[in-house]
Amino acid sequence: MKHLGTGIGWRPEIADAVERMPGIDWVEAVAENLCPGHLPDSLLRLRERGVTVVPHGVSLGLGGADRPDETRLAALAERAEALGSPLVTEHIAFVRAGGPLTASQPLEAGHLLPVPRTRDALDVLCENVRIAQDALPVPLAVENIAALISWPGEEMTEGQFLHELVERTGVRLLIDVANLHTNHVNRGEDPAKALDELPVEAIAYVHVAGGFERDGVWHDSHAHPVPEPVLAILSDLASRVSPPGVLLERDENFPAPRELERELDAIRERVRTKAPVAGECVTVTAKAADGAATATESARQRLALAQTALLSALVAGTPAPEGFDRARLTVQSRALTGKRADVVAKVAPELPEILGKAYRAEFSSYAQARPMSGGYRRDALDFAERLLLAGQPENAEARGRLTQWWLERSGPAPLDARPVTRWLRAARFALRRG
Repeated sequence: MKHLGTGIGWRPEIADAVERMPGIDWVEAVAENLCPGHLPDSLLRLRERGVTVVPHGVSLGLGGADRPDETRLAALAERAEALGSPLVTEHIAFVRAGGPLTASQPLEAGHLLPVPRTRDALDVLCENVRIAQDALPVPLAVENIAALISWPGEEMTEGQFLHELVERTGVRLLIDVANLHTNHVNRGEDPAKALDELPVEAIAYVHVAGGFERDGVWHDSHAHPVPEPVLAILSDLASRVSPPGVLLERDENFPAPRELERELDAIRERVRTKAPVAGECVTVTAKAADGAATATESARQRLALAQTALLSALVAGTPAPEGFDRARLTVQSRALTGKRADVVAKVAPELPEILGKAYRAEFSSYAQARPMSGGYRRDALDFAERLLLAGQPENAEARGRLTQWWLERSGPAPLDARPVTRWLRAARFALRRG
């Protein structure tokens, strides 16, 4: 496995600062935010300097009941090739549910949700990982996620689940020590025990990030400084194995570059002072599949039903599935709505500008009645359409601006200036309101 060194999550907001930071060996970029034919100039300059760039996927849903989408896999492969990356990474999570396996409405979480640590879920995950490995031009590493909720009836610990996943597939691991801390606070799981059970020799690299605690719940925000408990877990991990790479994640609320550099220095210090002398990366290969279980269609369907019931409770207001902590489901549901509003505001910044302080309340009301099923751009259009059909906003000027915004973006091609085109699109509103 390639030695990566110390890196930082590349984001457009800090692109210039990252280029100037000393000692940056590599960066990680969100795969879905990159267009292979039009890579950001900043990433191209970093690559020319010899800085490794790793695409990090967030939407594949390897832990979901469905097989990985071929189009999404092809897109991830294309980004790895365009960047000359030594590997690609994704998450052990599900991000959507419903659809043909359950004969129900497809639902999107807009967030990474935990898979149950059961035999069914492991069989499905292993098969999905193998499908992804076959479709990608470089090795795959998968990340443990942070969770607010626990599944009832789990059959394995996280360490046991990941250990068997590696044994059966040979996949690499991206271990997020901030997520181990999150699961310690939210689910009572001991980070040291998880590290005891993990195949640490399979680690491709490590994530470090910050968060905050509210009412006894830890939120993995990626918008706050890295706290000492997370650094302590990094020290524990580094005392067991020398990780090929360590990366600082920060997604928003960016501090001054010098503050990020101080966090990177603290991370380097934890790894440098704790690393074992013999820290060579061991090659991991999957065991022979003699007698190994594969995901049956019945296992996929059972997992699909369970995940759809949970996601429906979180985003569509259906009753909580039996065995779940209802209070935690409420916290998770609010967090999903909040993130959905935040991402829509980034995708369509005109909406909070037009609506002002009413944006979040209006969006929350919309989200409770309309689960997301077509991505954030579609969500932004549907939100605006719902407001306009209800005669909102009340302010005529704001309603006019919102109408114009919707008209310019709702068709298959940009709105042209011909009056007949404007009339035809506007007529759609009149028909629906009638």
